Amino acid sequence: MVAVANVQYSWTLFVPEIQKTYGWSRASIQTAFTIFVIIQTWVTPVVGVGIDRFGPRPIAMLGGTAAGLAWIMNSFASSLTGFYIGAAIGGIGASCINACAVNNALKWFPDRRGLAVGLSAAGYGSGTIITTLPIANMIQSSGISATFLTFGIIQGLVIVAAGLFLRAPRKDQVSYSTKLVQSRRDYTLAEAVRTPVLWVLMVMFTCTITGGLMAVAQLSLIAQDFGVKDIHVNVYFFSMAALPFALMLDRFMNGLSRPFFGWVSDTIGREKTMFIAFSIESIGILALATFGSNPWLFVILSGVVFLAWGEVYSLFGAITGDAFGTKHAGKIYGILFLSKGFAALFVPVGNLIMEATGSWATVLYIVASLDFIAAISALFILRPLLLRHHAKDATTNAAMASVGKAAH
Repeated sequence: MVAVANVQYSWTLFVPEIQKTYGWSRASIQTAFTIFVIIQTWVTPVVGVGIDRFGPRPIAMLGGTAAGLAWIMNSFASSLTGFYIGAAIGGIGASCINACAVNNALKWFPDRRGLAVGLSAAGYGSGTIITTLPIANMIQSSGISATFLTFGIIQGLVIVAAGLFLRAPRKDQVSYSTKLVQSRRDYTLAEAVRTPVLWVLMVMFTCTITGGLMAVAQLSLIAQDFGVKDIHVNVYFFSMAALPFALMLDRFMNGLSRPFFGWVSDTIGREKTMFIAFSIESIGILALATFGSNPWLFVILSGVVFLAWGEVYSLFGAITGDAFGTKHAGKIYGILFLSKGFAALFVPVGNLIMEATGSWATVLYIVASLDFIAAISALFILRPLLLRHHAKDATTNAAMASVGKAAH
């Protein structure tokens, strides 16, 4: 997960240089990011079928190969089409690795699903904290082609090597949690799709992930338009420009949020944790829209936004296992993950809104409103639905047990 993180989270470093080199519009360049996210999400159900049938190891091999090849292709690209193809291949790689990690965490650790999925997802959220500066420096010294090629080879090899160690648990190695409310049956994909729980989760996932995706793809552009990109922020013993400082802090906060909020959800419940985290993100985005022209506040508030956004991957993954079981978790979570693709459609639209209004404020106000809607929905829509969902499961299981005893 650390090695594949660059494909998504380091893209923002390349965008200004690609625009400077080729003179293409921001919206057309960022279409590559949208293609990446759409492919990553929309092939996840297919990847989930592969994981459930063949196990995580061969899927991880495929993901590592694709993640490396994507950036190698970018290194030779000289047209938008070339970058679009690289983005599509990168989406396949990220989908394979993300799905393998999340599904294995769900299956191995029933008592600590939030924490386990969060720790796995933290690799993806904060993996680039060790590569942000090397990539930025290499872009300046050697250009985008050499940087894509070098790091493409590195990340592909690392993923393939790490994937050799993955395997799913046997039935005798795990049991249902005695601490958390979890389904005692494994829903098929068809059964899960017929429940209102899955659809409410999809709407909430789309609302919350939109703001984070926009920030991931556009942060360097937002910093540039706010006039803080190259302004140095002094922190006692060192000084750094606001944008790279924010990117480093954001990666750390993005990674920290996933196991932290996952652990919190194991303790107080998924829905309450969602309400807290999504509310913080909404407030953070509103504050960024208002005070983002101050370099210090730009750094701090972007960190707050990523702290409250990264947890979506741990919370939604864990609640999927809780509600529907783990036997078909690959396919079911794959359907839920489609929400990220829907949210990605807003990324280039955000550019168009900004160009039409001359400010990022309108875009940020919109995504803050979506986060607030998701926060309210967690408590007042999702929570009652889950209570009825688990009550129905308990009734069904009791009836089946009674029939079994009568037959015996």
